[in-house]
Amino acid sequence: MRFWVDAWDPSYASAADEVTAGPAQESTAQLDVDVEVPAAAWSPRPPPAELRAPATVLLVDGVRRIDARVWTAEDDGGSYPGLAASYAAGVVRCDLRAGRADLAGRRVARGLFTASPTAVEVVSDQLRWPVHRVTAADPVELPAAVQAPLSQLEAEVATGARAAADGDDDLLVVDGPLRGRTHLPRAVGYIKSHRTAYLPAELSTVVAALPPGHRSPVFRLGTSWHRYAWYLRLPGGSGAPWSGIVRAECSAELPVSGAVALADLSVVTLPRFAATSYKDPRAPQNLVPIAGLEHRLRALLGDARLLHRALARAAHTGLS
Repeated sequence: MRFWVDAWDPSYASAADEVTAGPAQESTAQLDVDVEVPAAAWSPRPPPAELRAPATVLLVDGVRRIDARVWTAEDDGGSYPGLAASYAAGVVRCDLRAGRADLAGRRVARGLFTASPTAVEVVSDQLRWPVHRVTAADPVELPAAVQAPLSQLEAEVATGARAAADGDDDLLVVDGPLRGRTHLPRAVGYIKSHRTAYLPAELSTVVAALPPGHRSPVFRLGTSWHRYAWYLRLPGGSGAPWSGIVRAECSAELPVSGAVALADLSVVTLPRFAATSYKDPRAPQNLVPIAGLEHRLRALLGDARLLHRALARAAHTGLS
């Protein structure tokens, strides 16, 4: 395979990319807000007074980085865009009884993402970018192709951390949607940002009125996949209506009672990890262990300049 490395810094869009923005779209998700209580009875819900946080909290996150944007040269004279990416996933185990947090597992992977039918693995010294053949032929769509193998890597490290744990007094928190990882027991997805308003206006006002340490009732949400979801407010927000609000979700395969139990457990667990604004600009939503894990994982990806240079060297070798 012959290919060229785009000279642009991969942290920017390619010179061939055209990024456009449109107005926000209304949610078309299927919604059932009467799961835990009828819609007319929605109100902020505190956790049961006797409920305690689990002994162990496992927090899972992943990071990704574009090492270089590339273009292939096909035998028929055509070309396909691609990108070489590095990604990593890890788990932080927080022992709440001992007050200790440890890195319980981490993995790093790389890949060449392209629709080229002739693409082969790129090798440069000890570095390898195996081919991930995708259907996306638009350079703008290629970064999203990294998410699926990253989610798989997160599921693998989470499963490994669970296998090494004793007992079941724990909670697994996945940073981001739980899609593709709903099979993991006692797991919740943790979504920090809100691009779509899923609830009708009269129920969104309930969310905006949540006190710290309270949650909304559980509801069922269906897009390309189904899950139970709820909103909760962390302490330390600015006081704005949606400051400190996060959305959590769990598997739709659980009984309603199981989803409600996880919702309550999240409310007594997650607020203790809320970040403070002088330490993290994404406070309070970016949980402290997650921020530390992201920093560690980015370091494990390797030096971006050296990786870009290795790819350029591999491309030059292939062309010579």
